[in-house]
Parts: sequence; C-alpha cells; structure tokens
Amino acid sequence: MKLNNRLFPLATGVMVATIACGCQHKDTTSDDTAAPSIDVAEVVTDSLILYKTYPGSLAASQKVDVVARVNGTLKSINFKGGDLVKKGQILFTIEDKTYRDAVNEASAALTTAKSSYEYSSKQYAAMTKALESDAVSQMEVLQSKSEMEKAEAAIKQSQAALSTAQTNLGYCIVKAPISGRITSTMHDPGTYLAGEGAAVTLATIYGDDALNANFYIDDASYTRMYSNENNRSGINYKAIPISFSDSLPHTYTGDLTYMAPSIDSSTGTIRVYARVTNTYGELRDGMYAEIKLPWKMDPAAMLVKDASISTDQLGKYIYVVNDSDKVVYTPIKVGDLYQDSLRIVNSGIKPGDRYVTKAMLKVRNGQTVKPVLTK
Repeated sequence: MKLNNRLFPLATGVMVATIACGCQHKDTTSDDTAAPSIDVAEVVTDSLILYKTYPGSLAASQKVDVVARVNGTLKSINFKGGDLVKKGQILFTIEDKTYRDAVNEASAALTTAKSSYEYSSKQYAAMTKALESDAVSQMEVLQSKSEMEKAEAAIKQSQAALSTAQTNLGYCIVKAPISGRITSTMHDPGTYLAGEGAAVTLATIYGDDALNANFYIDDASYTRMYSNENNRSGINYKAIPISFSDSLPHTYTGDLTYMAPSIDSSTGTIRVYARVTNTYGELRDGMYAEIKLPWKMDPAAMLVKDASISTDQLGKYIYVVNDSDKVVYTPIKVGDLYQDSLRIVNSGIKPGDRYVTKAMLKVRNGQTVKPVLTK
C-alpha cells in the first residue's frame, strides 16, 4: 500500500503532462487549417466587337510592266532598282534613228500627197468648167475627179503612216506609266531589244500609294457574319485592324472593299481584301499580314482574366468562389482573347461571379478560403 501511494502522484503528473501536450497539438492543428487568403476578381461584362484573325498578304493595288515596243539598242537606264518613280518619268531611252527616219519619210509623203491633191482638185475644177462649153468630154471630167479622190485618199494614208511613225518614235523614250516602286532591269545599256514582234519587259512598277490585304474566309464565317444584321450594327468595316509579323512604326487599318462573288467549291473559302493606304511608305507588295475581321457586336460579353483559366482533360475551367467562400471547380466555354489579357467566356459562369486569379495550384474544389477582391 505504501508503494501504491508513492506511485499515485507520479501517475497524476504524467497524465497532466499528457493532457497539456494534447491541448498544445490541437491549437497548432487549428492554425494550420485556417482558411487561406486568395485573390479573386469579379466576372465583368462589356460591350465589345468580336474579331476573327485571318492570315493574308499585301498586294499592290497597281502592278504594271514597263516594256519596250520597238526594235533598237538600249541607250540609257535612268533609275535604280527599288526607286520610287513618278508617272511620266523617263526610265529608258532606245536608239531612235530608224524611227526618226520613218517620221521624216512619212512627213515627206504627206507633203507630196497634199501637193497632188491640190493639183488634182484644181484640174477637176477646170475640167468641170470646160465641160459646160463642151471643150472636154464627160469621160475626161470623171477621170479628173478620180485622180482628185485618189490624192485625197493618199493624204489620209500618209497622215496615218506619219502618226504611226511618230508613235513608234515616242516609244524610244520609255516613261513610267504609273507612280510606284520599280524593280531592277535584266537588260544593260547596249542590249538590242526586239520589241516590235513582242513587247520586251524591262521592269515592273508596283503602285504603293495603296495596297490590298488579301485573305480568305471560310463559308461558315461568311454565313456567321451575315446571319444577324443586328449583330453587325456599329461595326466599322472601313477600319479593320491589320498587323504584321514585325512591328512597324505606325498602325494600319483597311477598308473592306472587295468580296468575291462566289465561294470556291474546292476550298470552301471566299476571297476578300481590304484596301490599305500606305501613308508612310512602309508597306510593300508581298508582306505577310494578319487581318482582324470584325464579325459580331456583343453588348454584354462576359470577361475574365485569361491567366486565371486552367485546362484539364475535360477542357477549360476556372475556380469560382461561392457565397459561402468555398472554391467551386467550374467548367467554362471560352471565346476570343480581348485586349491581350482578358478572355471572353461564353458559358459556365454569370456576371458578378468571383473567381480565383492567383495561386490556382494551392486551392482545391470545396476548400474554404478568405477571398480578397482585386481588380
């Protein structure tokens, strides 16, 4: 009994210590499971225009070959490849001796024809008067008239020949038919050009005042654009955003001016282009372009931060925080990116819903959190 009395205080001390330790562990567990603070934002709505981006390329609105139409030796080239040339500017000169001689011959032939006509017309007048006094026969008068008509025809023929000769002589000076950027030429001075039989291409000018941004849209997109007239009200098709693979110093828009009259049945696409004014001379034929074609006005589009959207095997989802501050795994259907950081959500949420914007890997479905509202 004495032994038992000694052990009782020791056992009591152990029990107190155990209880104290148990209480201390319980408090620590409570701190570890406290609801974490999580940044959230509200689903916002905005009236915006929806775009679809299409790849395309620029093509000069005018592209004209500069050609030699006469035979002769190329004498001079009065530009450098890549130059901006003006309409009417002299680009090439071709040896013109043969054509100057032809002009002189045609001019002389015209003078002779006019002289012959003057003589024959006076002769006819004299014969007509002589016929009144029976000094000549009717046959002689008719013959005189025929000679006068031949001389008149010779004048017209000589005038036509002179005009042709002058035109050919003019072709010996080759001028720019339009303003624009010109390519280099494959021909050097001293080269003989045989342009009379078939015109010889000397260079090509690309009109760069305006270019066409060519692209193709599928028939489904075409139908979507025109399926609801109300959805297109307020869309400005004269200022379609156009961007390029490398940023340029200036921004550009295009005026939707052409849509092909039919859909290509082999590809299911329709050709479209937008006219782009090359105000600063930065654009070139053949440049790759991206055309953002507006197709719908949405007066109440739901927007969330694109970085808050995750993906799993079922598709896109976000974490919504409900009224009880619990995290809810929420599948969504998404649309276009807006202003580089926001994503349009078509379904799965509603305006005003709170969703997790940061630390998505630290939250789980059903977890209670302390939401911190951010913009």
